[in-house]
Amino acid sequence: MAQKLSMGSLAQRLWIVLVTAGVVIGLDRWTKELIRAAMPLYSSTTPIPALEGYLSFQHVNNYGAAFGIFQGGRIFFTLIAFAVSAGILYYAVRHLPVNEHFVRLLLGLEMGGAIGNVIDRLEQGFVTDFIVTGIPGVYYIPNWNVADSAVVGGVIGLAIVILWQDIQAARREKAAQATATPVESAEV
Repeated sequence: MAQKLSMGSLAQRLWIVLVTAGVVIGLDRWTKELIRAAMPLYSSTTPIPALEGYLSFQHVNNYGAAFGIFQGGRIFFTLIAFAVSAGILYYAVRHLPVNEHFVRLLLGLEMGGAIGNVIDRLEQGFVTDFIVTGIPGVYYIPNWNVADSAVVGGVIGLAIVILWQDIQAARREKAAQATATPVESAEV
């Protein structure tokens, strides 16, 4: 039988995730509204002249996933975002230790980014992307936005945390084996 959580326990387990997600959604909505109001579709500008060619803003409509991949999957991406958000909330409440604050922040980044882009898809049928980065003559990352960067940052951060925790567990195991008393060798 599942353990019943109090409101205080729920708040303690969810506040970092929800506040982080809220901040990401707010920043994402604000920046997209600025771009839509200030830049005609397909126009571009370089906000910092010294970074021309490396960073620019270009207003585009993205009918796919992050960075313009998988065009035309509006309903699919919306369902995935809801499933990811539900999974994050479930994991944060039921499985994640209360003291894992940084992991909760990373999960909030992922959830906020997913919801930020879903809001665009539900309101417009597409996502507003506007940041272009790259190395001139080499490669440009397809246009992206604040929500995309939050999702990618959350995923990369979680990968680093998981690797770090695995390394630490392996070190503890090795140290425990080194301090264990060796079994007496049988006489030959």
